[in-house]
Amino acid sequence: MDHSSIATAGDLALHSERIEVFTGAGMSADSGLEVYRSAESGLWDHVDPQAMASIDAWARDPEPMWAWYLWRARLASNAYPHAGHLAIGEWERLQDVHVTTQNIDNLHERGNSRNPTHLHGSLFAFRCCMCGKPARTPTLPGAPSPRLSPPSCSLCGNLIRPGVVWFGEPLPQKQWQAAEERMATADLVVIVGTSGIVQPAASLPLIAAHMGAKLVEISPQTTELTPQVDVFIRATAQEALPALVAHVREGLRQD
Repeated sequence: MDHSSIATAGDLALHSERIEVFTGAGMSADSGLEVYRSAESGLWDHVDPQAMASIDAWARDPEPMWAWYLWRARLASNAYPHAGHLAIGEWERLQDVHVTTQNIDNLHERGNSRNPTHLHGSLFAFRCCMCGKPARTPTLPGAPSPRLSPPSCSLCGNLIRPGVVWFGEPLPQKQWQAAEERMATADLVVIVGTSGIVQPAASLPLIAAHMGAKLVEISPQTTELTPQVDVFIRATAQEALPALVAHVREGLRQD
């Protein structure tokens, strides 16, 4: 890990009033959750996204998707927030720091982040597929299953679905607007573990840069966003974030 880059990023943070942390699947990878795309193997390499992550597939046959998402929720529940999640939670209490995430797990919340913005929904926010009425989290399975039947909505009788954003669906308007506003007013954006490929989410750091914010990227590999950043830290989230927050903590103590 390049400690000079950590120090440079930390100094940028100390001179910033509003900081946005923008995370993707790589943030959760250090907790053992599979990323969607990688040079070696990702989730979409052995699962057809059109079969498990599209509104059309749900309309045709919801049972395989229901079983798959309940198992993913079980895996996310079994995972633990790592040192990077905990570092962000601490950072939020040192400065004006907020998280916008593309991840659908709850590891940021369990790492003590306050009210992260979930652009792609949550594995733990179930709702009716027709009327939108929120539903309780069902009992999560102890083992994967090829098919499970979704329960029915208590209000209209239609099927309960996972509260995630599928292909063919727009991002939730409230969350997108909140993310845009935070990016437009940020002094610093720290990008962690995202490929920079998935749109429109990948455009958010560029909004911040256009408004004058500095960009820091933490990733083991370069990404589509790397040419746009001011500081690149080649490291994993659990390596770099604790070091970055430690630099900020020490700098605040000296002021």
